[in-house]
Amino acid sequence: MKMLYLMRHGETLFNQQKKIQGWCDSPLTELGKKQALVAREYFIANNINLHSAYASTSERACDTLELVTNVDYTRVKGLKEWNFGDLEAEHEYLNPPLPYGDFFVDFGGESELEFRARVSQTIFDLVQKDAGENILMVSHGASCRQFMRVWDHTSHIDLPGRIANCCILKFTFEKDQFELQEIVNHDFTSVL
Repeated sequence: MKMLYLMRHGETLFNQQKKIQGWCDSPLTELGKKQALVAREYFIANNINLHSAYASTSERACDTLELVTNVDYTRVKGLKEWNFGDLEAEHEYLNPPLPYGDFFVDFGGESELEFRARVSQTIFDLVQKDAGENILMVSHGASCRQFMRVWDHTSHIDLPGRIANCCILKFTFEKDQFELQEIVNHDFTSVL
């Protein structure tokens, strides 16, 4: 059985500024870097030896992964966040209420189902082909949420709120099925 640790990147400048951030990018804040180091401690404290790692091609995901582990990793475009089209880098108050559905299509972005299919197929293909037992993937909040939605029929736990920065979703992968086993939302009050 394989274990997938699917993780959101640390806090970024655009997260701090409440800007829409999908395919556009901004650097990790100092807090974002500290969050990644707290996530690193989770793997160390639980004696989790990561065999392979993948990151979205976004700098914020790669920088987070590099702070979490020194395992060689592969950058993968399919792990990128939702493409929000012309609303990239605009203020979050322009977002519609959840669920977003096809809202961003009118702005040149991806539909929700298109985005969900891209992310879930990418993750499935990577894990299926990977020979490692413990696999880390650093991606984005909406990417993680969409992957959870694809596999909610096999999982018995859910996260009703937002996926926090550096949240780790621990999935088992067996017989071509993912099952969410644990949600690790760190307490970052000690790093503030």
